[in-house]
Order: sequence, then C-alpha cells, then structure tokens
Amino acid sequence: MSKTHFGYQSVDEAEKAGKVAEVFHSVANKYDVMNDMMSFGLHRVWKKITIARANVRPGQKILDIAGGTGDLAAAFAKATQWGSNPDAQVWLSDINASMLGVGRDRLLDRGIAIPCVQFDAEKIPFPNNHFDVVTVAFGLRNMTHKEVALGEMCRVIKPGGRVLVLEFSKPDAFLQPVYDAYSFKVLPWLGEKIAQDSESYRYLAESIRMHPDAETLKQMMLDVGFDEVETHRMTGGIVALHIGIKY
Repeated sequence: MSKTHFGYQSVDEAEKAGKVAEVFHSVANKYDVMNDMMSFGLHRVWKKITIARANVRPGQKILDIAGGTGDLAAAFAKATQWGSNPDAQVWLSDINASMLGVGRDRLLDRGIAIPCVQFDAEKIPFPNNHFDVVTVAFGLRNMTHKEVALGEMCRVIKPGGRVLVLEFSKPDAFLQPVYDAYSFKVLPWLGEKIAQDSESYRYLAESIRMHPDAETLKQMMLDVGFDEVETHRMTGGIVALHIGIKY
C-alpha cells in the first residue's frame, strides 16, 4: 500500500483521512478560538482578502470546500444575494462531520440556511462546469492527494470560473527561526491550555512544513488543468492565496 505523510509521520494512504478526521473531531468546538489565538486574529484578515478577491456577484454559484465554521460561506451568501436571488447557490462542505456541524449551526444562528454537504474533495459530487467560484481555506494541506482534489475543483468550475486556495506556506527566511519556535513550542502549549489537545496542534505545525511552497503549489495547479494561476504571498509568506482560473 502506498505511503503518505501525516505531519512528519509516514502512514498508509488509507489511514490518513481517518487520522486527520480525529484531529478535527477533537478541535471542532474550539476551532475559531484557537485560530484567533494562534494567528493573533490575522486569519480573519487573510479570509477577508480571499473573500474580496473572489469577487462574488449576485446570482452566482459558490462552493466552499473544507469550510470549517462557515466564515467564507456566510460572506458568499450575502454577496450572491442568497435567499432573494433565485439563481444564487452557496454550498458549505467539509469531509469532517464535526466541523460541518459547527459550521451549519453557526450559519443557522445567523439566519443562513444554506445547504451543507459532507464529502471528500477528491470526489466532488457535482457536475462539470457548475460553479462560478470554489474556495478552500486552510484545508488543502490535509488532503491525501492534493493534485486529485485540485483537479476536481478545476473540473467543477465553469469556463471563466476561479478556484481560490488559501493555505499556509513557506515564510521568508528571516522569519523562519521565530516561526519554527512559535510553531513547535507555543502552538502545542496553546492547544493543551485551550483545547486540551496538544498533539493536534503539533500535527498542525508539522502539516504546514510538509505542504508545498507557493511556487510548487502554483505548478501543481497548472499541471491539473488551470490555465492561469495568480499567487499572492501574505504576512511574509506565512500564508499564500492561489487563484486558479479556467478559460
């Protein structure tokens, strides 16, 4: 059986999804609190930039993959005029039932009853050329076959559509020592104190290191069928936003 990485561990490909699921089942209820603590609130800025670059318009069809607690989906529901524009579609999705449940409940608390669907991004259950925009924020690095998932995202967007991938990346060299110390010492400590789970946040730090850098990810997206890919590194390269366009 083929091997893949789970953080720094080498595991059977068939095991990875289950191990990732355990991590997110564990952290789902503290996900937003931990994101605010870990990023000093910057994750909200990164997501706002992603939402702005998505340039969603009324009546469009949007899919948010690995949608977590529904931040992007809520913004897209407003931008598409979901609920009043009959053409508008906004779907929240996640492979993890716990995360999807948290996102669904938070959207309902805001009066947003968009459809929520659980699926593996390597097998997106929608037809070709269906969506105007597909987004995935901080979810790609957890996928076993990233190139398969990216190919699926390319498949389901219309010609002229875009896929926006917001993900941790490789920071500038001068930031690396501080970033490493923070990732491997502070993050597990925060995980233990706030979520009572240090190991999940140790995995987070390791999974970021195993994720492709910005240029490699850009080439992966071109290789699976995107005609153009814009790359925007932010906060010293700690995160990068990739926008894949299909002609």
